Amino acid sequence: MTEHNTIRVLLVDDQALVRTGVHRLLDDVAGIHVIAEAVDGEQALACVRQQRPDVVLMDANLPGIGGLEATRRMIAARPEVGVVILTSDVEEPLPARLLEAGAAGCLTKDCDIEEIVTALHTVFRKERYISADIARQMALSILPGGEHSPFERLSRRELQVMMMVTEGQSVQTISDKLCLSPKTISTYRYRLFEKLGVDNDVELTHLAFRHGMIGRSAPV
Repeated sequence: MTEHNTIRVLLVDDQALVRTGVHRLLDDVAGIHVIAEAVDGEQALACVRQQRPDVVLMDANLPGIGGLEATRRMIAARPEVGVVILTSDVEEPLPARLLEAGAAGCLTKDCDIEEIVTALHTVFRKERYISADIARQMALSILPGGEHSPFERLSRRELQVMMMVTEGQSVQTISDKLCLSPKTISTYRYRLFEKLGVDNDVELTHLAFRHGMIGRSAPV
């Protein structure tokens, strides 16, 4: 149980300008203190272990292991930490996968600072916070006759490899980061190609973009 009233926040985003802007805005809010910043999932995980923040405010689309796997590892390392995800993609299945991984909050990247503060306080109280747009899309996705994303068929590991491939990471790089052999990564890669009906990385990236799995900044 947390014994202090100030919410200690770890801010995670690979864009320095975004981190600086959000940091400055949160510095003006009483009861919230940004204790550290991180640029990717690996660095964020180390900060969670060493700095022990109350809440992690993290971009979903991170380099390296990505926001999804980073969330899963953070919760495994420190189950009491609250993770609030900022995403530009509200379409399923990514928000649901993030919540399944242990995220307690999910916000759209166009939200205002007031909503971020509300989410931080809500998650600090060990409650969940999901923005209205994301909640609406999640609700619509489970209605009968709704269009299902082909990415729902991917396993957790396939989804992780897919996100790293669409970032332009090589098989060897993914192998090193996930501690798996290049042959295993290649197997995952071709298996997800088969499941999604694509022939190469470019087609995979375009499909991921069309279904809201990645943002416009992804390489094509």
